[in-house]
Amino acid sequence: MNKILIAAAATSVLLLAGCASGPDAQTKAAMSQVDQLKNQVEMLSKEVAALKSNQADAEMQAQNASMAAKEASMAAMAAQEEAVRANERIDNIAQSYTK
Repeated sequence: MNKILIAAAATSVLLLAGCASGPDAQTKAAMSQVDQLKNQVEMLSKEVAALKSNQADAEMQAQNASMAAKEASMAAMAAQEEAVRANERIDNIAQSYTK
């Protein structure tokens, strides 16, 4: 009975010593892979932030271009209306000379 208890105690001590030892090669490799993945996630996060910034800039430029196009269209319409009024004045002057 004592031999069994001694064997059980020795086995438990060896098991606990094995669990308390430092990380083995597989654990180190896994930790290295985790670190690499963390670095990749950080890099991808930075790239996503840069792309979002670029997209916001592009949207702003598109809005500015749209506003400029609307302003140009309004200016063209105003010029056309002014040309029509000028033509009417010229027609009225021409009619006054023919009377």
